[in-house]
Amino acid sequence: MSQQAGPEDVHGGATLETLAEAKRYNAWQVERLRPFIGKRILEVGSGIGNISSELLATNPEQLILTDMDEAYRTRLRDRFGSDPRVTVTDLKLPDQTLMSRFADARLDTAVALNVIEHIDDHVGAVASMASMLIPGGRVLLLVPAMPSIYGKMDEALGHYRRYDPSSLRGLLTDAGLTVEHLSWFNRAGVPGWWLHGKVRGRADVPVGGVRLFEALVPLFRLERFLPLPFGQSVIGIGRKQL
Repeated sequence: MSQQAGPEDVHGGATLETLAEAKRYNAWQVERLRPFIGKRILEVGSGIGNISSELLATNPEQLILTDMDEAYRTRLRDRFGSDPRVTVTDLKLPDQTLMSRFADARLDTAVALNVIEHIDDHVGAVASMASMLIPGGRVLLLVPAMPSIYGKMDEALGHYRRYDPSSLRGLLTDAGLTVEHLSWFNRAGVPGWWLHGKVRGRADVPVGGVRLFEALVPLFRLERFLPLPFGQSVIGIGRKQL
């Protein structure tokens, strides 16, 4: 989520630190994406590495971690720099130079979890992600869902928008990708986000709430058996044409 949220952003930085403790939740996100994850991966907005460690667990050949903030890049190097598969570099989207910049990496996967909603030109951002991939490569997105629950937490975190499957499909299509998969994610998170950010008008992400949610993640994973048409997030997979 750190494409736009650096350490000087109190809410963004604090949220990353809070979510660092949510290891089950982070693993759950990557588990849902795993069928689409290749071997040569770039992560957009790696922040302090909450998702990066889970991507490493998929055993990639190469993992490029990126962030626009040097302080985060330093933390990423300190945490993952000893792994020969990992490279840390700067990146800010959109960027029309990415095709040439990453051509030698032969990337087959570009991942952005809770990042695209921070970018005004989200079509340009996703198109830039697609440009750095080999033909047939995939862009993997997880974004906040349900515009109706947009509230103070979204504003504090710098979210331009929340999505639904239809708007996420349109984003992927407008960016020149073939939509391969769309699905809701984390239905159990909706009431808490709505109550805390929309009804109570609170801007902070509650630490206690995150810890309780983390403890209940094994139960919440069972949502796959009850595919109701809503969720706190929505997942979209777009494929670059061969």
